[in-house]
Amino acid sequence: MLSRRTTLLLGTAALAVPQTSFAADDIKIIDNVELSGTGVTSGSMWQQGVDLAVKEVNAAGGILGRKIAIQHQDNQSQAQIAKAVATKAVDNEPYVMLGPIFSGDVNVSMAVGEDAETPTLMGGEAANLTQQGMKYLFRTSFSQSSAMPKVANYLQKTGVKSVAMVWIANDFGKGGRDTMAKELNARGIKIVADISTEPGQLDYSAVVVNIAKAPADALFAYMNEEESARFLIALRKLGYTKPIIGETVLASQRVIELAGPAANGVKAHVGLSVDAPNPLVQEYARKFKAAYNVASDHNGIKGYTAIYLIKAVTEKMGKFDRKLFASTLHGASFSAKDHPGLLMDVSFDANGDLDRESYLVEVKDGKQTITETLPPLGKK
Repeated sequence: MLSRRTTLLLGTAALAVPQTSFAADDIKIIDNVELSGTGVTSGSMWQQGVDLAVKEVNAAGGILGRKIAIQHQDNQSQAQIAKAVATKAVDNEPYVMLGPIFSGDVNVSMAVGEDAETPTLMGGEAANLTQQGMKYLFRTSFSQSSAMPKVANYLQKTGVKSVAMVWIANDFGKGGRDTMAKELNARGIKIVADISTEPGQLDYSAVVVNIAKAPADALFAYMNEEESARFLIALRKLGYTKPIIGETVLASQRVIELAGPAANGVKAHVGLSVDAPNPLVQEYARKFKAAYNVASDHNGIKGYTAIYLIKAVTEKMGKFDRKLFASTLHGASFSAKDHPGLLMDVSFDANGDLDRESYLVEVKDGKQTITETLPPLGKK
């Protein structure tokens, strides 16, 4: 007899996940992604990046002569549904799983892939995700532990002595807040305001008033896309003129589109940008725009490079083996010269965190402008 908990889990999975069918020789990849709910902006870009790469790889003969069959399954931006999607997905014995994007969704679902010994390439950036000893979990972008030191270094270099912090109260936001606070404290930069906001929040009037009152040299903002845009609009309406600093999301293409002129002047560290001075990235941007009639953001790049990473690792092994895939990727380095679909040289450490070059940007006239290229944190 099934327990009530098991029955509820299976029921949720049945509602959330359609039946999946694959041809015998397909490379089965299942994408656990936020295609509705609060994460739809991120998830839709990720899906489009994945689909673009799958189309290219299959058109070029696939991987070791086999075609990729991708299944996108909507976790509705809800942690328990993300877990149910992962639980149902492993029953299909995919070669690799993709996603989720939101750190909270990753946090509750990643053990499923671990128990099934299925490599998972996720989009979450919370620092703690790869600090739990998972052998099958890998990033497609920087962790907060890699990104925040670069932001803090920039603040220190520009003479900032005090910072107001505003962040979103979810796993992503809290992880970013805690990591950034540690880096600021290490550099003697004082946090004079520390304000949390809610996922899906619409009214930021009280928040921006409190920020304006804070005796800070600069503002560090760390929220998801739609919340970041609403926040910037409210901040500019108040007439805020101090430097606004963030990480990848704050200066992302989607935030720029939603916030309009309110995004101008924002500065951020970004790990991925279609405006990077890199011919491979620029060609990707052109192809994405041609395919979808919209500019890609960092999530699109993450999804695109995830597929090419699967190709690179598998070709390095010379066969399809999930356990070997995970052990091969730990400590591996790949060059964009040999694997152009990766867009940039990339290395992975023993925790599944990646390292590559990144950028400082400023939003000018509704577009990211690269102001500085930063080298990888370590050379491998």
